[in-house]
Amino acid sequence: MSLAHRPPAASEPGVRERLLGGSSEITGESWRRAWLPLLLVTAIGGFLRFFQLGRPHQLVFDETYYVKQAYSLLLHGVELRNDAGIEKPDELFTRGTPDVFGTTGDFVVHPPVGKWMIAVGQWLFGIDSSFGWRFSAAVVGTLSILLIGRIARRMFRSTLLGVAAAILLAVDGQHFVESRTSLLDVFLMWWVLVAFALLLIDRDHARERLARAVAQHGAGGLGPRIGFRGWRLAAGVSLGLACGVKWSGIYVLAVFGLLTVLWDAGARRAIGVRPWFAAAVWRDGVGAFLALVPVAVVTYVATWAGWFRSDVGWDRQWGAQHPSQGLGGYVPDALRSLWHYHQQAYSFHVGLDSPHPYSANPWSWLVQGRPTSFFYESKTRGVEGCAVADCSKAITSLGTPVLWWAGLLALGVVLFCWAFRRDWRAGAVLAGYAGAYLPWFQYQHRTIFTFYAVVLVPFVVLAVVYVLGLLLGPDPSAAVLRSGVQVETALWRRRAGAAAAGTVVVLCVACFAFFWPVYTAQVIPYESWSRRMWLPSWI
Repeated sequence: MSLAHRPPAASEPGVRERLLGGSSEITGESWRRAWLPLLLVTAIGGFLRFFQLGRPHQLVFDETYYVKQAYSLLLHGVELRNDAGIEKPDELFTRGTPDVFGTTGDFVVHPPVGKWMIAVGQWLFGIDSSFGWRFSAAVVGTLSILLIGRIARRMFRSTLLGVAAAILLAVDGQHFVESRTSLLDVFLMWWVLVAFALLLIDRDHARERLARAVAQHGAGGLGPRIGFRGWRLAAGVSLGLACGVKWSGIYVLAVFGLLTVLWDAGARRAIGVRPWFAAAVWRDGVGAFLALVPVAVVTYVATWAGWFRSDVGWDRQWGAQHPSQGLGGYVPDALRSLWHYHQQAYSFHVGLDSPHPYSANPWSWLVQGRPTSFFYESKTRGVEGCAVADCSKAITSLGTPVLWWAGLLALGVVLFCWAFRRDWRAGAVLAGYAGAYLPWFQYQHRTIFTFYAVVLVPFVVLAVVYVLGLLLGPDPSAAVLRSGVQVETALWRRRAGAAAAGTVVVLCVACFAFFWPVYTAQVIPYESWSRRMWLPSWI
């Protein structure tokens, strides 16, 4: 029988199973079972991130740029030049008046969203509070623990694996350190993770609606239309905000846009549409583009509202000073000024090749070959509790080694399962790697750092959790129903897998605890610090 003369898909058994894998949610679980474990892990992770958040009470690493720029945004709505050349936070903020900054715009090379988020903490707790200027980073770092747990639960249909993902993110050293430091990358990580979660929800909801439509009208032609997709629209806003933190969000936008269309193509293939890819491009691809790209662009441009409203932002008057002829004359001067500003910033980024002792090629990121030292001070006996001749006080953005090294092995498994099993979950994890990691390889000449990889951390966690799920195996009762295997065999398989998966999680927690002093600027003997520098390249 040809496909054109097949009966409506509703009469074919398993159409819902093929689209949703059984269900988009875990059935039979109470609210307490679904939420309380994740909330508990989030609370513990949040406590660790907020504990002594204000230490050290001084600008750490690139906080010297972003904290000051956030302060200027709070006062003026635009980054002004810090003519006073102030470096110490006490001087910067206790003298916190508009005249600390000059009256001309400063050339800054990153968009304003991350700095506006830093400014929220300064507004709430005072601009001279180191707790305040790190507050927003700690908030999004904490919330991302809960979010990754919900993402993993939705992807793997397991509360246990969702909790495991939350634990692993909570104890990753790189995520932890950047959740306690006012840099931009943790905010980029947040908006990328939010967009990923929204697209996962959109995937499930779209397939639910597609299943209902097929049941009512069949799957003839290109298949049913799915209609308005608000979750995907929200993802477009989130990706626009990601780009508004750092331009590297553009790559994630491109990869996630392709990912969501491929999910739709898979859905149409599952209901018997031929040609399924062309149907997805026409039925879903156009809508996906409109929901993501224009929405992200409009959101991004809107994040420059403070610059548009100012008269003194960098290059703000360039358009008026350089009139355009022809079609360019129809473009508002403000937009032409912003475009010229972006051209200058792009030239800066691609030409940045100044040597730095902690620069790290992206090849080394997955093994944490060259972590970034955010802060280091030597102490002598009697200073800040040092009880020996020489002590160290350090903050090192080092991903928990056990997690990252396990993640490298897990990446190989994920690649195999995507290539040979066509597991959509493996593809989703790889999309995170493709958007957050692979683009950096085109900048081999640039000065780049391992701490940029914090955007990748959630996907490293998901890769490890994917493999933990394989170790656990299927639920014993489900295995018995499907294959008729003996209950004892299924239970033994589950227990052995649980022991192996649990060992990985416990080792990650223990490793994080071991490195705690060099994550939190604790004063420890130099020998203790040296014992934590496992590789020569970490020093």
